[in-house]
Amino acid sequence: MIQSQQPLSKLNIFSFKGIQMRTFHITWITFFFCFFGWFGAAPLMPMIRDELGLTKSEVGNIIIASVSATIIARLVIGKLCDSLGPRRTYTMLLVVGAIPVMLIGLSNSYLSFLLFRFAIGIVGASFVITQFHTSMMFAPNIVGTANAVTGGWGNLGGGVTNLVMPLIAAGFAAMGLVSDADSWLLAMVVPGVVLLVMAFVYYRYTTDTPAGNFKNLEQVGAAVRQKKRRGTLVAALRDYRVWVLTLAYAACFGIEITVDNVAATFFIDRFGTSLIVAGAMAGIFGGMNIFARALGGIISDRVGNKFGLRGKGTLLGVLLVLEGVVIMLFAASDSLLLALVTMLIFALFLKMANGCTYGIVPFINKDNIGVVSGVVGAGGNIGAMLVGFLFKSEELTYVDAFQYIGIGVVLIGLMVVVTKFQPTPAAAVKRRELVFGQ
Repeated sequence: MIQSQQPLSKLNIFSFKGIQMRTFHITWITFFFCFFGWFGAAPLMPMIRDELGLTKSEVGNIIIASVSATIIARLVIGKLCDSLGPRRTYTMLLVVGAIPVMLIGLSNSYLSFLLFRFAIGIVGASFVITQFHTSMMFAPNIVGTANAVTGGWGNLGGGVTNLVMPLIAAGFAAMGLVSDADSWLLAMVVPGVVLLVMAFVYYRYTTDTPAGNFKNLEQVGAAVRQKKRRGTLVAALRDYRVWVLTLAYAACFGIEITVDNVAATFFIDRFGTSLIVAGAMAGIFGGMNIFARALGGIISDRVGNKFGLRGKGTLLGVLLVLEGVVIMLFAASDSLLLALVTMLIFALFLKMANGCTYGIVPFINKDNIGVVSGVVGAGGNIGAMLVGFLFKSEELTYVDAFQYIGIGVVLIGLMVVVTKFQPTPAAAVKRRELVFGQ
């Protein structure tokens, strides 16, 4: 196989040369825009809450609904990546997901909005394809970093969405196209159209592997058929490390998308900020993804090269413990400045933990990367769904909810620290990692 058909062993983020780097950039950009569809309504919730007359419990149900469909979608998408390939899987997801994103503007009641918000949740499965596709394009020595960068830059969309969507809504209202109260209806059409554009780009300009698409491969057809045959859910579920990583991802990415959902409302209700200021504050949280998740992946790769999977697992556990401690400090903040500072600190540890988690995933079961990615990715949404019940409770304030979240994250982090991700000697695991994917 010629060099251009092999996974890259170096990541030059400023390069667009070759199918590997072209796919790298297209996949993170696509994932970035998926956040506009998935969480476009989140920074507009104070406006939507008033327009539809929603109660705190109903808002909580909407938060839960927005991540619930993603759980099943990520499991299904992981399997489809192993069988159909990431290119066709991503294209289908984008086209199907764009429909409820554009149609949510038809909502005129709590129930209709809830159903549309639930359906939009399938867009969140885009993360699994992003990680799977990156794993196909890069060699073991750099795959953790590459996964972290694509995931982090894509997750950046969650922060930019909080900043941009209120501006889009305000822009439509300023042009006189709709009233201020109804501006969110038209604003949500924008991300839906963008998803359709990215569906075309993804199908036209990427391939499943450096050697070509799954359905057209002949010279490496045996390897592809093996992936289709062996990429089973049962094989992944038998490995206790998959379950530990699932809990870990619930404690980092699950909390991230929860914060994406509630941050704007939290700042408005607790500190009395305006909608645009609250969106900007929430946008800063998401903006940490421009470097923090990648930093986690880079450190994970370096620790892994020296200490194997055991070192990567210990690093992940420590990051989660630190994340949980600072979340509790964030909840106790009594000023806007202190809340912002502590939010940035726990965001750093959280997003590094995201990158570290998917620096481990490709090495758990190399014959079932798509399925393992899907199961662990679903864990993030399970975590978001479960903590969503805290935010819908009439008895608990958002401050109380964040305190409980912090405690839970610390406990999961301690469990990850003591987990043996590396059941065999470090040298043996390192040798296997060096030949992974070849």
